[in-house]
Amino acid sequence: MHFAPDTIESLEFAVILGNTHELASRSGHDQLATRDELHAIIMQFRFSGRIDRNDKELSEVRQVRERIRGVWKLTRDDAALEVNAMLAEANALPFLDRHDGIDWHLHANSPDAPLAERIQTEIGLALVDVVRSDAMWRLRRCEAPDCEGLMADLSRNGSRRFCGIRCGNRMNQIAYRERQATEEQN
Repeated sequence: MHFAPDTIESLEFAVILGNTHELASRSGHDQLATRDELHAIIMQFRFSGRIDRNDKELSEVRQVRERIRGVWKLTRDDAALEVNAMLAEANALPFLDRHDGIDWHLHANSPDAPLAERIQTEIGLALVDVVRSDAMWRLRRCEAPDCEGLMADLSRNGSRRFCGIRCGNRMNQIAYRERQATEEQN
């Protein structure tokens, strides 16, 4: 599946943001509990514009995180409705921009808009491409039974099963032990 680079980056950000939730994080704890944790994620993805680094901003981004996690459970039609609502609520007005050494890409909010609004819009615009491409099946949850991790399977054949190497290795190890136990019984 081929998406524009800014779509891919926004989907990757959505997964990382969604996986900060305690049900999906490696530690089992909320990894978006502090302003510093939020700032670290934002800096990883070169968000430009206004960043307040206050409790209100953290709370708003956490609300967006919950909304994004919910999109991963939706059908294509329901996702389209949710994306429309997300973009409308964020006052999105798409425009092309080139800044900070990044070639032409899509924005839809003023750099002065609240961070949560810009995050919701950036992810919403990426989800527009997913819905239009009929690729909602690429937005999945980890197949490990004890993990609620999100993944955006952007691989060529769309065959990813786990949110990360950790879950994949763990599930492979469990399967190996089960095979060994079966062989020993026979």
